[in-house]
Amino acid sequence: MAISPPKRRKRTTFQIVAQPGSQVSVCGKFNGWDSTQFPMKDNPKNGVFKAIVSLPNGKHEYKFVVDGEWMTDPNCQDQVPNEFGSMNSVIVI
Repeated sequence: MAISPPKRRKRTTFQIVAQPGSQVSVCGKFNGWDSTQFPMKDNPKNGVFKAIVSLPNGKHEYKFVVDGEWMTDPNCQDQVPNEFGSMNSVIVI
């Protein structure tokens, strides 16, 4: 029985600008859309929130949650429709 090589993972930085002090997270298919797993840290001087997530190679749908509001990545042109009638951002690793 052949053993499959482990999937390669890449540290991926997600970032979004929001009001300093906001509660911001990134979630997607890669974590079961759990908005609590990857909270983002902000730079209080400029409101840039960042999180680094280790993702396997492939196509990943994701969204940001800013103070409870789900939103696509304004810096990502690649989007696909989701089952809720809105869009998800897409990143390819």
